[in-house]
Amino acid sequence: MRIVIKNAKIVDGSGDIPYFGSVLVEGNKIASVHKDKEEENFRADKVIDGAGFVLAPGFIDTHSHSDLKVLSEPQLLPKLHQGITTEVLGQDGISMAPLPEKYIEPWKKNLAGLDGTDEKLDWTFKDTESYLKLIENAKPALNESYLLPHGNVRMEAMGLENRKASEKDIEKMCEIAEREMKAGCLGLSSGLIYMPCAYGTTEELIEMCKVVKKFDGVFVVHQRSEADTIIPSMDEIIRIGKESGVAIHFSHFKVCGKPNWKYLPKMFEKLDEARTLGLTVSFDQYPYVAGSTMLGVILPPWVHDGGTDLAVERLKNEKLRKKMKEDIKNGIPGWDNFVSFAGTDGIFITSVASKKNQDVVGLSLDQLGKLRCKDALDATFDLLAEEKNAVGMVDFYGTEEHVVSIMKRPEMNLCTDGLLSGKPHPRVYGSFPRVLGKYVREEKQLKLEEAIRKLSGKAADALHIKNRGYVRENYFADLVLLDETKIIDKGTFTQPEQFPEGIEMVMVNGAVALEKGKVTGERNGVVIRNL
Repeated sequence: MRIVIKNAKIVDGSGDIPYFGSVLVEGNKIASVHKDKEEENFRADKVIDGAGFVLAPGFIDTHSHSDLKVLSEPQLLPKLHQGITTEVLGQDGISMAPLPEKYIEPWKKNLAGLDGTDEKLDWTFKDTESYLKLIENAKPALNESYLLPHGNVRMEAMGLENRKASEKDIEKMCEIAEREMKAGCLGLSSGLIYMPCAYGTTEELIEMCKVVKKFDGVFVVHQRSEADTIIPSMDEIIRIGKESGVAIHFSHFKVCGKPNWKYLPKMFEKLDEARTLGLTVSFDQYPYVAGSTMLGVILPPWVHDGGTDLAVERLKNEKLRKKMKEDIKNGIPGWDNFVSFAGTDGIFITSVASKKNQDVVGLSLDQLGKLRCKDALDATFDLLAEEKNAVGMVDFYGTEEHVVSIMKRPEMNLCTDGLLSGKPHPRVYGSFPRVLGKYVREEKQLKLEEAIRKLSGKAADALHIKNRGYVRENYFADLVLLDETKIIDKGTFTQPEQFPEGIEMVMVNGAVALEKGKVTGERNGVVIRNL
C-alpha cells in the first residue's frame, strides 16, 4: 500500500529546523521525503492531508513496563494515544526472561509490584527467544524491544539469596548473558535497588557488560542510589562503562529528596567527566516531580533476602518489624530510603493485587494508617504482607526546576517508566504530550525540533535502535501527526487515566493505528531484535 502524507510541517528527529513537505510511505517503510510541493505527482492508495499538523517520527519509550500487558492488552492504548510507536521492555533488571521453571512462582511474586500479574499466562517459556515469540504471537500495536535483565540472569546462575558472586558464578552469568543476547536483546538492564540485582557487585556487572559490548549492546541501569549516595553511585556506573567499554544509559535520571538536591550540579559534572573519558553516556527522564515503583522498595534490603515468600514471613514477625522501623528511621549506608526522602505523606498506593484491599488505592501511607487505625508503617507492613508485595506506589521527591534542567541536558531522551496496573502514575498516559505541550508550547523551555529529537531520534541513538526514530528514506514508517497548538497531557495524580489531546494520527510500520484521534484496530508492531 502507498500512503502519502502531504502539506505537513516535518520535524524529522534530527534536531534540524522544521520544513514543510510530504512523505511517501510504501509498505512498511518511508519511500521518499519531499520538500514543498513535490508531492503533487505521487500516485497513492491513501492521501492524508497534514496541513496544520506536525509530522514527526514515532516516539520511542526507552523505559517501559508493558512486559505483561503487551501479551494481555496488545493494543497498549495508553502508549498509542501518546504517539509512542516503539517500547523498550526488560527494565530495572527484573523482567520476564530468562526464567527457569523452578523459579516461576517466586519470580511472579517479585515482578507483581512492577509489571502486575497475569494468571492466564503460561509462564513456562524459559528463555528470551520464547518470550519474544509470545509477544509476536500477541500481535502488538507497537514495536517491542527487550533488554536482558541482570536479576533474571543472576537468579538462573545462583538463585535469589543475598551473597557475593564467586568467579564461577560470574562465569556462569556471562555464559547466560551470551546465550540470551543472541536472541536480539538491545543490551543489559539492572535495577540496583531491586532484588536480586542489589546483591550484585560492580565486578560481576563489568564482566557481564563485556559480553554485552560484543553485541554492540547498551547497559541500562537504575543506579544503586538516586539519593544521598548518588555521586558514588554514578562513579560505579562510570567505572563499569570504562572497564567494560559498554555504552551506559542511566534510567529515569534524577535526585531524590530535598537534602540531596544539592548534588545535581555535581551529577552534571560526572556526566561531563564521563564524556571526557571517551565513554558513551545517555539517560532517560519522565517529566514529573514524582516517581512510581513497587511499594516494597521502602523495606530495608535484608527483608527481601531469598525472595518474596521469605519477605512476607519477615513482615509478620514483630521483632523483625521493629528492626525494619529502626532501619527506616535511622537509614542504612548506601540504601535509598524512600520514606526518608518522600515521607509517609508523600508516598501513595497505586495498585494492589487483591479485591479486598482496593479501598486503599489512591491513599497515602499516612491515610492508610488512619483508615486502618494503625501507625502508618505498621499498616503498610500489613498491606505488603497481605498482598505478597504486589503493591504499586507513587512517591514525590523533586522540583520542577530539576525536571527542566535535566531535560535540557544533551544526554537526555524521554520515557514513561509507567506501571500499567491500578491507578497509575499519569506518566503512563501523558509523558510525551506533556513535554510538547507544557515544556515546548507553554513554557518555551525547548524548541519543538529539540523536543521531538529527545522523543525520537535521540532515543533511537541511545538504545542502538536501527532505522527508526527519524523521518528519512528507507527508515521504517513509524510516524506521528500532531497538532502543536493543542497537544497536552490530561491525566492528573488523582485522575491519571485520561488520554492526551493533540495526537491526530499514529502510523506503525506503514499501518495507521490511530486516525483522527481514534484507534483503527491495526496492530502492525514487530519485535525489534539487535541481530
